[in-house]
Amino acid sequence: MEGIKQQIDGFRQNDRLMQFVRFCLIGTLAAGVHYGIYFLLQRWIDVNLAYTAGYVLSFVGNFFLTSYFTFKTVPSWGRFVGFAGSHGLNYGLHIVLFNLFLWAGVHRLVAPPLVMLVAMLVQFCVLRLVFTRRK
Repeated sequence: MEGIKQQIDGFRQNDRLMQFVRFCLIGTLAAGVHYGIYFLLQRWIDVNLAYTAGYVLSFVGNFFLTSYFTFKTVPSWGRFVGFAGSHGLNYGLHIVLFNLFLWAGVHRLVAPPLVMLVAMLVQFCVLRLVFTRRK
């Protein structure tokens, strides 16, 4: 039992691992908001517009949670610009993958989770640079 406790304590002390765990939690929440908005809107408007609306609306909460919870930093305009820039690139990746999956015949309700999965790892690497680089 003591060995398991030591392993858990070792994981908690690994800052990069814990950042990644927190990133995944916040990303899951943001993806849920994104997908929920997309799911509601895709019945009435173009799927690309619905996907974009979900992305943009989940973006705001994601910024604050990523700053405070994931990387334990204070939000700033500089971080916001970096976050927005990384998300601009991420959105481009999302919309290209989304349309590629649709073109390949993936159902419009299945494509978003696949896109989010692929883009998550890319986004973590970019955001880690934005939030943890030293001046």
